[in-house]
Amino acid sequence: MQEQLTPDFGDYELIDTGDFEKLERFGCYVTRRPEPQAIWRRTLAEEEWRRTAHAAFLRDARSDERGEWRLAPKTPDRWTVEYAYREMRLRMRLGLTSFKHVGIFPEQAANWNFIYDECRAMAGSSGIASGNAPKVLNLFAYTGGATLAARAAGAEVTHVDSVKQVVTWARENMELSDLEGVRWIVEDALKFVQREVRRGSRYRGIILDPPAYGRGANGEKWVLEDNICEMLECCAQLLEPEGAFLVLNLYSMGLSSTLARTAVRQAFGVPRTEQWGELCFSDRAGKVLPLGTYYRFTR
Repeated sequence: MQEQLTPDFGDYELIDTGDFEKLERFGCYVTRRPEPQAIWRRTLAEEEWRRTAHAAFLRDARSDERGEWRLAPKTPDRWTVEYAYREMRLRMRLGLTSFKHVGIFPEQAANWNFIYDECRAMAGSSGIASGNAPKVLNLFAYTGGATLAARAAGAEVTHVDSVKQVVTWARENMELSDLEGVRWIVEDALKFVQREVRRGSRYRGIILDPPAYGRGANGEKWVLEDNICEMLECCAQLLEPEGAFLVLNLYSMGLSSTLARTAVRQAFGVPRTEQWGELCFSDRAGKVLPLGTYYRFTR
């Protein structure tokens, strides 16, 4: 089933978009940063943007990716936000990075809900205390929103990311959320799953959030279009044949959820249920901004 998803995230609001920028509220603070898909005009005037933003990202003229943040007086460079769904209560630290990111992708909360529900059903009503905890693998796991959702529902989670500082950040988010027991792995994701295949490991949930380009812990090169098929083929050998789920996110412009569905079906076969589409938020004027594509299934 194809569906556009917008999560209910009280500590996040997309205020305005346009002219390749977005104005967002994270908790008590408002950020202004580039957004290549906001091809339309802003609704609010430039003066309103400047007055509202506590932190504005200025791209380095010599780089398409890097830049620096300009902060209004008394604006911290890190703070926390909260996310709640059913019995799940997550707290995550935000930080202003030189790559314009702040540490969370709020549109992913739609997938956090799905992961929580699937893991909760597998673990049983006793959650973390259950002896039937499903094993979940989170690849390219960043600061751990999906990891925390699975752990809050009672799953045994393996969190894999190639950047040590990011894994440390995810561990901090776990502690802020009053959780424990995550298995942390600093390694190239493809190398890790190749080794897990050789070991004969199995998981009941796999989450994939690959970047368009990236580097592994030892300089391994990741190019999405070149490596995604091998990654999916390895994951197909790791996922349990029944009573399991997969979540795949794509952020590369030009790669649709239909492409993700086709690639996953080739590697895994036809699932019991499936859902795919765009993750979106609407700003105050009703302009809908797509922030990534997703595909997920259960079997």
